[in-house]
Formats: sequence, structure tokens, C-alpha cells
Amino acid sequence: MADIEDVLHAIERRQTSAGMAETQVLDFKTEKPNPKETFQDLAEASVCFANAGGGSIVVGVRDVGTGTDAFVGTDLDLHQLRSRIYDLTEPHLTVAIRELIWAGKRLVEIQVPEGLDVYSTGKGLFLRRWTDQCRPMRPADVARLSDDRNGIDWSAQPSGRPIDDVDPQAMQQLRVLLRSSGETAKEQLARLADHELLRELRLALPDDLLTRTADYLLCPPSGSTAHDLIVYQHRQTASGEADQVRRWQPPMLTAFTESMAVIAARIGVTPVNTARGQQLAIEDYPTAAVREGLANALIHGDLRERRAIQIEHSPEALTVRSPGPLVSGITPQNILTHGSRARFPLLAATMRVLGLAEELGQGVDRMYREMVRSGRTVPRVHVDEGQTTETVVDFRGGPPNVRLARFVADLPEAEQRDTDALLITLLLCQKRSVTAKDVSTAIQRDPREAEGVLRRLAHGDAKILEPTAGTVNRRQPNYRFTGAALAALGPAVAYSRRTASETDRKVIDHLRDYGTINNSTLQRIFDVDVYQARDLLRDLVGRELLVRVSEQTRGVAVRYGPGPKFPQKGRRRTAVKSTDDAAPAFFDE
Repeated sequence: MADIEDVLHAIERRQTSAGMAETQVLDFKTEKPNPKETFQDLAEASVCFANAGGGSIVVGVRDVGTGTDAFVGTDLDLHQLRSRIYDLTEPHLTVAIRELIWAGKRLVEIQVPEGLDVYSTGKGLFLRRWTDQCRPMRPADVARLSDDRNGIDWSAQPSGRPIDDVDPQAMQQLRVLLRSSGETAKEQLARLADHELLRELRLALPDDLLTRTADYLLCPPSGSTAHDLIVYQHRQTASGEADQVRRWQPPMLTAFTESMAVIAARIGVTPVNTARGQQLAIEDYPTAAVREGLANALIHGDLRERRAIQIEHSPEALTVRSPGPLVSGITPQNILTHGSRARFPLLAATMRVLGLAEELGQGVDRMYREMVRSGRTVPRVHVDEGQTTETVVDFRGGPPNVRLARFVADLPEAEQRDTDALLITLLLCQKRSVTAKDVSTAIQRDPREAEGVLRRLAHGDAKILEPTAGTVNRRQPNYRFTGAALAALGPAVAYSRRTASETDRKVIDHLRDYGTINNSTLQRIFDVDVYQARDLLRDLVGRELLVRVSEQTRGVAVRYGPGPKFPQKGRRRTAVKSTDDAAPAFFDE
């Protein structure tokens, strides 16, 4: 309720329009030319929300326009509206309706719960809310959602394959994972005979046929089911030709282990020393983050579509594409806080037992956390809906932000492992100050929870934030980095970066004093890492302020001197009085 009223306030104050304020859980409508069209339109919008995570429809506000003119009101009767939505949906959908008076106009809010089944209009139209749009559902989407909501676990159903089809190497790998867990109960499971172990894990049915989970994890492909499970491509540049292509078929346990080894072999490491004398090994892509991204694709991708997971790897980006959309109810906007929801419960449970999946949805948290800890931005999770639907996780590569990684490593241990704290740190590297409302979007929590995190970072052990002077007495003040935090982050903070003219002046002064400069010297002058110093040199050479003067062509010791456009020092001029008392003449000394 409070969120809707906040939006209505913003529209009235001309801060936004209704169309711009629509979200995954909020839609605005006006009446159609006649009641029949209006009821049909609102029934479709209700179906749309019911097939997603629920939401609210506010009737009586125009999508375009701001201020009081955007509020046109509605004369709809609440009881009739509720009844018509019930009649025009299949199965019948019950919604809650309330009346609002805003800007002198009567509005109606329709509150639609997340459905228990898959809903359609009376005309058989299946719709689902996605971000701020209502989209038609494909037959595969309807079947997928129906299974999810009716508790049908495709992965627990019989595969038709006998226990003898299990691959011995995959079975041995399963035992190794159980033994390495450090848990007595799992170590005891690893000692059981194959038939007993598979039954204990619910991978074999009473008739000794394997479940689909067992087929996926442990069996090689049969003639009728042969298909690629993972396809990996590595490129030297993001748009270059692939210099390595690998393909893996089931069993999944073997494919997962081997593909992670191939990816890890292509990941470089940057050593970094912290203020405490600790040495960090910052990977190009944190292995833990990539592992969770691939594990999530293998567990939650739609196996029924029999399409391969695609991994594209270059120094600039690493992308994991899996078949199917996100699990029902989960969106990129709530993926951190929605909680674990498995598309295939038996498969997910087995992966957790084997230590290949996180409990309680912590895998996505770990992806975000590990990327920030390595001095990089968070992964981007999105759904591509073209001819086929794919869930995509994009990891950005390139040189790490060493100052950010070092800063995070020096935080108290609890904050280093707190995803909310790290996301707020990343946000404040781009913005001078933030409010609880700003932060709530980034950490996917409500503003009250966000305010609690901000207060903890200001007054707890970390003490990296402080309220701004002008808002310190507010209930929800603006927060900024403390002076000590800003000093520690240095150039990692976008708004504290020095201007080009300041950089030029310091380089010019150094060259006039010492004659040459190199990468190591720039690191000391500007307190930057080797990569940032390299970029500074490239810029200065490109503008012909510097030119290489040493025979050495590579490394941090390469020396640079004044280039063609290096400014010449102005010559001092001295006033000399002439002997005939005329005006003074200036001579170059």
C-alpha cells in the first residue's frame, strides 16, 4: 500500500508518469470506451499478474502525463468488477479490490495474488507479467508453470533406464563427493553398494529403474537421448574467432567437473597486497562465482528442452546461457531475496547433498559477492525471449579494480561476506550519497531493511559510512563514505577521480624535474595499480605529450620522455632599465 501511495505522490508532483512507474508488480489502467472492453482488459491484466508473482492494478490513472491531469478517475462498481474478473478467468480468479481518493479523483486498486494454478481468460488467452509488460505464454511456458504449481517434479519421474546404465566413472565421482563432505552420514552413504546408494538418494525407484535425475547425473546418453549438455567457446577477444571449442554430453557430474577445469585453466590471477600485509590472488573471473553460475544453469535450466548450456569466454566477458526462463516467481529484480525455488526439486536436493548447490538460494548471493570482492561489478542476470527462451548470466572481465578489492579485504570479516554491504559499497563508488530508497533497489529489500543495513555500516564495526551533515537529523538520512573510506578507495570512487589537467600537470612537473617517467612512477604519484598506470601512459602517448625513450618496449620500467606536444617551459624575462631612462626593455636571459 505504501509503495503505491509513494508512486501516486511522485506522479502528482510531476516526478514521473504512470507508464514510467509501472513495474513487475504494478500496472496502471483507465476505463475503455465501454464496460465490456474495460472488464475484459482488467481480467487480462489480472491473469497476467496471477501467472507471475501477483501484483496491483490501479484504475483511473493515465499512462502518459504527470501532475493532477494524469488522474482521470473511474466510476467502476467494486462488487461488479470483482464478479466480472471472476467470471472472465479460467480457473476463476478471486481478487481483492479497494477504493482510493487521490487528487480529487476516485481510483480503484485491484490486488491480484500469485496464482495456485495456471490462469487464462475465458477466451483461452494465457498471459504472464514480465517486468512492466504483459506477455503471451507459449505452450511450453504453460506446461512449465503448471508443473511448478501442481508440484509435479519432472526430475523424480522414471527415466525408463535400469541401474546397469550408470556410468562407473560418474558413480565413482558421486562417491568422492560424498566422502569429501566431511559429514559422517554422507561418508557412510559412500560405502553402500551401488543399488543401495541410489535408493537412499532416491535416484532409483522400487522397480530398480532410474529417475530422470539419476539419468541426467550418472548415465551416458543413449541413442535416442544423445545431445550436448555443455558447449564452451573461448576467444582471445569478445568478437574474435573461437580458439578453443569443447563439448560435453551427459553424465552431468563428469561434464560439470571437466568443464569447470577447462574454464579455470583460462582464468588468470592478479596478486594484490592489502594494508594488513595480506596477499590477495584476484582472479580474472572468480572461480566461485563462475561455478555457481554454471551450477545454477545445470540445476535450474529447463532440461525438458534438451538444449545445451552455452558458455562464451573471453578476457572481456564470460557468459552462461541456459535453456528456459527463470524459475516461476523469480525475476532479475528479486533474485537475491526471493529465496530458493527449484524447478526440479529432486535434482536440486541431490546436488545439495553432493555439495554442488547452495542451500536457501545462496548461490546467486555468492556470484554477486565474489564479483565485488574481486573488484568488479556484479553479474547481470536477464532472460532473452527470442525464438527460444534463455536465462543469461553475464560476468564482466577486464582488469580488476584493485583499490576496491583491497578495500573490501580490509573490512571486518562479517561485512566482507555480506552481500548487502558489498552492493552498497559498489553503489557508493558511483554516487556521492545514497538514501535507503536508493539502496533498496540495489539490494532488493524494502527501504526499512535498507536503512538498517546503512545504519550498521555507519555505526557498527565497519564504520565506513556517515550521514551527510544536512540530513543527519532525518529519520532516513543520506549516507556517504567517511573520509577514511574515501581515502582508502582513492580512484575506485568515480567522483574523486582527478581531472585530465591535474594529471597532465603532475606528469609535466615530474618530467621537468627528472627527465623521464615510467609505469612504476605513475603508480606512486597517483596511487593507482599497474593497469590504471598503463592506461594513463597510453593516453599521454596518444596525445603526444610523451614518447618512449628507452630501448625496452615492455614492462613497468619502460621509460618515457617529453613528446612533440610536451609544453615548453616559459622563459623568464627580466626588466632592464636603459641608460637613457626610456621605458624598460625586456631581454631573454
